[in-house]
Amino acid sequence: MILDIFSELQRPGPFAPDHEARMFADALEQAVLADKLGFGCWWTVEHHGAVEFSYSSAPEIVVAVLSQRTERLRFGHSGILAPFRINHPLRVAERAAWIDLVSNGRLEMGLARSGGTEWEAFGVDAETSRDQLREALLMLPRMWTQERFSWESAHVVIPERNVVPKPLQKPHPPLWQTCTSPESFEMAGELGVGALATTLLSPLASLAALFDHYAKGIARCQPAGHFVNERRAVFTFLHCAETRKQAIASRAGEAALWFVNTAPRVFSVPRKIWIDAIRGSLAASDPASTRAVAASQVATDLDLHDPVPVVRLLNRQLAGERLDPLEVYETLEPIESVIIGDVDLCRRKLARYAEIGTDRLMCLMQFGALPHERVMASLRTTGEALLPEFAS
Repeated sequence: MILDIFSELQRPGPFAPDHEARMFADALEQAVLADKLGFGCWWTVEHHGAVEFSYSSAPEIVVAVLSQRTERLRFGHSGILAPFRINHPLRVAERAAWIDLVSNGRLEMGLARSGGTEWEAFGVDAETSRDQLREALLMLPRMWTQERFSWESAHVVIPERNVVPKPLQKPHPPLWQTCTSPESFEMAGELGVGALATTLLSPLASLAALFDHYAKGIARCQPAGHFVNERRAVFTFLHCAETRKQAIASRAGEAALWFVNTAPRVFSVPRKIWIDAIRGSLAASDPASTRAVAASQVATDLDLHDPVPVVRLLNRQLAGERLDPLEVYETLEPIESVIIGDVDLCRRKLARYAEIGTDRLMCLMQFGALPHERVMASLRTTGEALLPEFAS
């Protein structure tokens, strides 16, 4: 299992006057260290107007800069927002090819459907968003490999033309799809593209079940590209400290709770979707469930006595209660999908991801209010103590 880095370009308030510039400088320093330590890939996202949660509104520019300060670290999109009102497929192909060229062939290309306020901002038709994602994944390899390209569908018409530049990697960079539901995992398998998954605080058993859906899709695969990228990458929290005491003192557990509580508010989607996933529910991908809702509808049930301990903590944090770092740590400690602890605990949890068939673990290390110094320390500890054991 390859260990990667996942970056939201995240910086919660309160803000200093130069917080955006400082945030990018920190990310650059983290990427350079990740490159030296031997992490596999730096995964970035695309979000718009996601104040605090993600400043990654121009991921191609960020990746292009990072590629000039690193030597072997690959760069992944997880992913570029595929609805055509947000990113026209021609622009996606052109910008991705440039990244592959300037990085000397280090691009991993992923696409996502998006949702919530991003659909609202760009006027995306939720009902056709999955069809557009599928079409984009089918188009990209053709644009990159054919001398002349054209496309006509109910969603977009592209007259015959040359698409330049072409990527350095031949026949083309690996393709990935961000997956959140059984249907999306099966679609990724059918198209022969890698599956980009999220666990956060949900059970690993749920992830294993989603991997089964991916396998079903692979069984009837008709590749979108020139090869099948049958790999499963998973994004989760990772904060590795030298001792348990340091892991508790870092308050990384509270930062992880903040992440889960903040995402629904920022993207104006029902928090219930995230909470149901933590309870182990495999929800169908209904476009209506990911449309933006009014602020009053984001969090509608804050039961401070919820029977699930981590949900109870999430609710208490959202209600404004001050949490005890030890209580938070001990609540998260038995949850296999959350990797926060000392080296031995992180090693055991990493092994569980490998056991269920994870090919790449996308380690979110800069999350919530974790200071840059603690992130750098976690990077070093993970890279020096754990990376050699899981490198493949």
